[in-house]
Amino acid sequence: MPRALVTGGAGFLGSHLCDRLLREGWEVVCVDSLLTGDAVNLAQAREHPSFRFVQADVSDELFVEGSLDAVLHLASPASPVAYQAYPIETLRVGALGAERALELARRAGATFVLASTSEVYGDPKVHPQPESYWGNVNPVGPRSMYDEAKRFAEAFTMAYHRSRGLQVRIARIFNTYGPRMRRDDGRAVPAFIEQGLHGDPITVHGTGAQTRSLCFVDDLIEGLWRLLASDTTGPVNLGNPEEVSVLQLANAIRSLTGDLSETVFIDRPVDDPELRCPDISLARHVLDWEPRISLSDGLRMTVDWARSSWS
Repeated sequence: MPRALVTGGAGFLGSHLCDRLLREGWEVVCVDSLLTGDAVNLAQAREHPSFRFVQADVSDELFVEGSLDAVLHLASPASPVAYQAYPIETLRVGALGAERALELARRAGATFVLASTSEVYGDPKVHPQPESYWGNVNPVGPRSMYDEAKRFAEAFTMAYHRSRGLQVRIARIFNTYGPRMRRDDGRAVPAFIEQGLHGDPITVHGTGAQTRSLCFVDDLIEGLWRLLASDTTGPVNLGNPEEVSVLQLANAIRSLTGDLSETVFIDRPVDDPELRCPDISLARHVLDWEPRISLSDGLRMTVDWARSSWS
């Protein structure tokens, strides 16, 4: 039975990844400090005999007994609300946490997978964004702790690959949504759903003309699974190339929740990207992967989950 360590495994993406690995016949060790993760997300995994949970901060320590075939580093606050609340912790987990995870993978002879982000592209001047684009990031701006932590983690990962011969995979994850998102996450989908279910006004940043590309969580996890199983170092963009404006997204969620209240337009955050859309040509070619679940179906499933879980 292959064995994996997942850092940040109690988070939104991490918990879904733990479930997928268990279904594929892996033994899974989940490490999470529960700073932004939630033990509730692990309810399904805890029922599996091949699952083990360790509460620990990977920035301080990371030691796991026994063999490992894969180390998947997903630990990090991931929404603007979270990483701006925990800026130091975000930088530490992208630097010290990445180093501890990389070193553990090196000692175990395991494949290392880094969950990076589309935020490495910043407010992009190239659209859609290919992996060859170096980005437009403000290194001292209010989002810099997350952007630069992930950019550093990518550099650290490639340094281990080149100088230590470590087998690595880098996924640049674009906007993902679905069940297990935190209701106070702050990103558009959970924020609009929370407002819609309570009949509150939908708050849209700016005019709402800015675009996002939204990938349902099941599709994203399929991409990570295929990346782990591939021999592609990356980075590889994983996301949905179908763009939607924030205002269109708000209206779609309003329809699903039955919210009849008004839309309120508020100021946009500093350095909020105007456009965000992945070029997934590489993922199509090397992973034979692309999203399968439509935005309408994915939003419906997410709203149905929130309606039953957030009540």
